[in-house]
Amino acid sequence: MMKHIQAGVLNIAYREEGDPKGKPVLLLHGFPYDIHAYDAVVPLLVSQGCRVITPYLRGFGQTRFVNKDTPRSGQQAALAHDLLALMDVLSIGQATLAGYDWGGRAACIVAALRPERVKGLVSCCGYNIHNIPDSVHPEPPENEYRYWYQYYFHGERGRAGLERNRYEFCRLLWRLWSPHWHFSENVYQQTADSFHNPDFVEVVIHSYRHRFGLADGDPALEKTERQLTHQPQIPVPAIVLHGEADGVIAVEASANHGQFFTNTYERRILPSAGHNVPQENPNDFAEAVLSFY
Repeated sequence: MMKHIQAGVLNIAYREEGDPKGKPVLLLHGFPYDIHAYDAVVPLLVSQGCRVITPYLRGFGQTRFVNKDTPRSGQQAALAHDLLALMDVLSIGQATLAGYDWGGRAACIVAALRPERVKGLVSCCGYNIHNIPDSVHPEPPENEYRYWYQYYFHGERGRAGLERNRYEFCRLLWRLWSPHWHFSENVYQQTADSFHNPDFVEVVIHSYRHRFGLADGDPALEKTERQLTHQPQIPVPAIVLHGEADGVIAVEASANHGQFFTNTYERRILPSAGHNVPQENPNDFAEAVLSFY
């Protein structure tokens, strides 16, 4: 069922299913997706005794900022703080964290900086913590062209484009990033509804500017951001899932990410899968989560 709870600077909307005393799992979506990415994953976990919590990230769905003066930041540290605040208010001392894109980033950061709170980590596309100081250095052209949407958001034309064309724009990203996934218009529509959050555009634009050092961060998060500049290692058991057909992060990109993980680590390549792994390959995603129990 959908619930709402104040956690940190947010009133978070989240879905909770399964035994309240079951094994806690938090499933974290990315951009431009939402909690429906896990519709087929959740029943698989619940059937194995898990307590599954799937929150809308800041700027998505029914999640709202509590205070109108709180910066509408989309920076990586904000996502991690939101996740920890939710775990705290729900009295979850330790959980398996599983996510992709923005959600995978939040999970990786918590696993790196607060490993005692994480039983196991499932992260799509590998180590997802941004190296912001290094963002000034160009990547190979094959990687650069995949980030066109990020560069688009760096200018005011991109902000206006997302504001005006959010439905069409995000649908294009779905198609480009998961070329073998033939989703229906109804499937897309149920997620696209979450893009009408009043803070969606502001949070998204800030995210893609901050990660390139083009926008200031929330001062309250500066300590965490400084920690992340050191690219901290992740000392919890981890499984990396990477879709072989991912249209935004090439499968080769995570090949050497094992260096960032100091506990048990496994990288699984999923043939034909794109960027939205839990919705495209729910069985593989659920299997990875359950391997920690």
